[in-house]
Amino acid sequence: MDIIKAQGDLIIDRSGKEYIDFISGIGVSNLGHNLPEIKEAIRRQLDKHAHVMVYGEYEQEVVTEFAHTLLSFFPDRLNAMYPVNSGTEANEAALKLARRVTGRSEIISFQGAYHGNTTGSMSISYNEDRKYPFRPLLPDVRFIALNNSDQLNQITDKTAAVFLETIQGDAGVRIPTVEYMQALLKKCRSTGTLLILDEVQVGMGRTGKFSAFEHFDIVPDVVTLGKALGAGMPIGAVVSQKKYLDQLSRSPELGHITTFGGHPVICASGLAGLRYFKEHRILDQVEEKGRFIENALTQIPGVQLRAFRRKGMMIAVELDNPEQVNQVINACRESGVLLFWFLSLRNGFRIAPPLNISTQNLEKACQIIRRELIRANS
Repeated sequence: MDIIKAQGDLIIDRSGKEYIDFISGIGVSNLGHNLPEIKEAIRRQLDKHAHVMVYGEYEQEVVTEFAHTLLSFFPDRLNAMYPVNSGTEANEAALKLARRVTGRSEIISFQGAYHGNTTGSMSISYNEDRKYPFRPLLPDVRFIALNNSDQLNQITDKTAAVFLETIQGDAGVRIPTVEYMQALLKKCRSTGTLLILDEVQVGMGRTGKFSAFEHFDIVPDVVTLGKALGAGMPIGAVVSQKKYLDQLSRSPELGHITTFGGHPVICASGLAGLRYFKEHRILDQVEEKGRFIENALTQIPGVQLRAFRRKGMMIAVELDNPEQVNQVINACRESGVLLFWFLSLRNGFRIAPPLNISTQNLEKACQIIRRELIRANS
């Protein structure tokens, strides 16, 4: 595909063919494409200034307003943010923060985890096929199984942080139980361990709550963000308590720094996205649309899916084998619907449309996917 334009919930190639976007750039375009409000905010900021100094040296109005607006979506306990350039960078910063705050080195992550491709983020990701060419990676990292409460005893007073995608993305939308998440938080509190939740994919309303951790009635110590945070532009952030983030400014001085993190033009885009999200009550749409997709794809006569997992509009569809997945993805693309693979679940495909996708295109895309699932099962 040679893309020349994207508008709303459509992507258009050079031939003029339109595709319904059912993946949102892997969770980036939660508000679709080419929103006038986002473009106008970027233009206004460019008329003022772009980069003027590395983050934190000068106060910049749009960056401050973006931070305050973002934090208004979080519980009071999470009262500070540090902007970076991507979700992976947010995870790297969170790793440093955990070791700085606790004085410990051990990190516990999870089987199935994906946190990025830089050295630290890869170290706490699970897919060994993607890791082994780059070893040795960070030491003192161990992995436990999601929803296995017996393994929580591996969290001790030597553990700096437990690092978890609130809902695992690349593993195929693996959802923890409420009981497990609450037990996990309790264990972290008892051992003085930071609970860090990676919401790079699952945050910003994707699951039907602004933050996915809201589904579990917990508040973590640190949240990492990226992808949809910039409303289509590249940014990431670490959200935590100010008393923790302040520790990155001393011993050593400027213990974590960034040149382009908090770029004013990107923050203007992110700020406009947050305002649009709130003003248009995007959260009110998510569960209903997600349920429509679930009903459309799980109630097909003669088709038995191996598994269907969903939280809001974050969806994994598992088939019997990778060949069927390839057939469905490729046939849907030919018919004008974009789906995509998981790196670590070859017999499944992901669905993650823009949260504000039109009812017409939602229904049309589901009809096409239904048809191709029937063909793949015939």
